[in-house]
Amino acid sequence: MTDGAREWAKRLGTVGVWTHDVERMPVAGARDYVHAIESLGFAALWIPESLGSKEAFAHASLLLAAAKKLVIATGIANIWARDPVAMANGARTLIDAYPDHFLLGLGVSHAPTVKTRGQSYARPLEYMRHYLDAMDAAPYVGPKVDVPRVLAALGPQMLRLSAERTLGAHSYFVPVEHTAIARKELGVGPLLAVEQAAVLSDEPVAARATARRHMKRYLELDNYVNNLRRLGWGDADLTEGGSDKLVDAIVVWGGGAAIKSRIDDHLKRGADHVCLQVLRADPKGSPTADLERVAKAVL
Repeated sequence: MTDGAREWAKRLGTVGVWTHDVERMPVAGARDYVHAIESLGFAALWIPESLGSKEAFAHASLLLAAAKKLVIATGIANIWARDPVAMANGARTLIDAYPDHFLLGLGVSHAPTVKTRGQSYARPLEYMRHYLDAMDAAPYVGPKVDVPRVLAALGPQMLRLSAERTLGAHSYFVPVEHTAIARKELGVGPLLAVEQAAVLSDEPVAARATARRHMKRYLELDNYVNNLRRLGWGDADLTEGGSDKLVDAIVVWGGGAAIKSRIDDHLKRGADHVCLQVLRADPKGSPTADLERVAKAVL
């Protein structure tokens, strides 16, 4: 899949947008958001699917319909939210309608979310392996299309699986040192799309407060905490919203130059694409104002 991975790396560009914002918007507002980030020059928009999210394929279809050339990528579609046949055929339908503009990111989610769905979060790596087998075998009466897909991957085994069975990996909530490790596990060819959170502020106390609001939920999830422990972060870093050192490693803050420097660091360590998630100090503020300022520095 190396050739396909390289084609998708070009299609995505070096910097895209990762956001929860479009989940909270009415459809008309989401269409305007798509137009705005296209006009800024971003080539890709990554959307999540967590508990309470808009359904991934329905949501992606609305955004793709509004876009002129933007790639819509799921970061990620939850494998516990639909069976493998529904996952494969939902993706095939969108790819048939919008060729080269939909990238399926899929992942194992987290134990609390899966439990809330009434399911058992057991052997997630093995479950993902069987899930991919079932996707590949899924019957489909529509036109034959290949599904471009990446896996949410943090640990070495999931990273290796993503290289073996998909175009590559989408990592989330990681410091730059993880990017070098991920690239080593993936090898040279596969796609590596890394999420990077950012706060456009030069004021340390305010910037870190915004970062900690974002980080709190993730520091309560074993997948992310275990990954940070593998990287050498200890108890003192992982409690009370994260130490200043960890906050600064996960969320870059400062002006456009500081954000660009962090993006460049990921790229130097092996990322093909950085999914930039700009965190706003005022969640009720404009969802595009900070992106407009950042775009001038990073694109």
